[in-house]
Amino acid sequence: MVAGADEHRHGVEELCEAASAVYAASLAAGRIARSEAESAPCLVELGLLHPDPGDMQWLLPTSPGVVVSRLVRGIEGELDVVRRRAGLVAGMAERFGASTSGVPPANDTLRILEGRPRINLAIDEAAAGCTSEMRAVQPAGIRSERELSTALPRALGMHRRGVRMRSLYTHVARHGQGLHTYLEQLHGSAEVRTLDEVVERLLIFDRTVAFIPASADRSVALEIRDPALIEFLGTVFERFWHLAVPLGVQIPTQGGIDGVTHREHAIAALLAEGHTDAVIAERLGINIRTCRHHIGRLSETLGCTTRAQLGVRIAQTGLDRPPG
Repeated sequence: MVAGADEHRHGVEELCEAASAVYAASLAAGRIARSEAESAPCLVELGLLHPDPGDMQWLLPTSPGVVVSRLVRGIEGELDVVRRRAGLVAGMAERFGASTSGVPPANDTLRILEGRPRINLAIDEAAAGCTSEMRAVQPAGIRSERELSTALPRALGMHRRGVRMRSLYTHVARHGQGLHTYLEQLHGSAEVRTLDEVVERLLIFDRTVAFIPASADRSVALEIRDPALIEFLGTVFERFWHLAVPLGVQIPTQGGIDGVTHREHAIAALLAEGHTDAVIAERLGINIRTCRHHIGRLSETLGCTTRAQLGVRIAQTGLDRPPG
């Protein structure tokens, strides 16, 4: 391949400006020096110029008639391929048409999205079409600055269109400086409230489309366009929103018992429900080491040396109910 040809990827019928000028000059003069054709290496690649057998420093132009004939042959070949494929499709329809009576119609209200690139593309498309409100639940605790910077262009687009954005996070997210920086750049069009724990990730754009995870690692998602399902998910969001604490309001530090913090109270309630340390950590958006540290402090405060004793004391003190 001629050096630099990658910069001129096109067909004979759509020559670049440099190639058009060089080819015209070669036709007018009957040949052209290699040095003068360096700006258009695509001409040799496409066969419009070829070496002069008598002097390799010169290039000879291919006759326009030959070029046109070559293009026509190529088009005819492509048409033959299309005709063959059309014949195969028609034969397939005729062969299997009678067998499709029991196949249900495509479901446009529920779509499975596999792979993060496909999921992100669908979310970007939904965000681009959002005109009034976006509601989100983000359960993962502190979001990384990388995640927030990736989401920022999408949010700025909605901000410019006057979309109201509301997001629910766990209380832990308050400690991430990246979230505060993210909100500052949206100039008041985005609101955040927090809870001890929230439901799984949820995105709702207007009252048109919603996204929820369909696998534990979030590599598969459901795109929902069913009005009843979207209304249900919206109601779930609004009830959590009503219970949540606005980001600008300080959450209580103490639980219902002296010496028990608000977070320890939340952990106690989840322990009473029988959850493991790992599940509690995930639901509260903290790591398992932090979770176990809080359980240790809770045991010490309540004077317990075993998990069984801790369970009994949690019930006796009323810590088995989530903090208000």
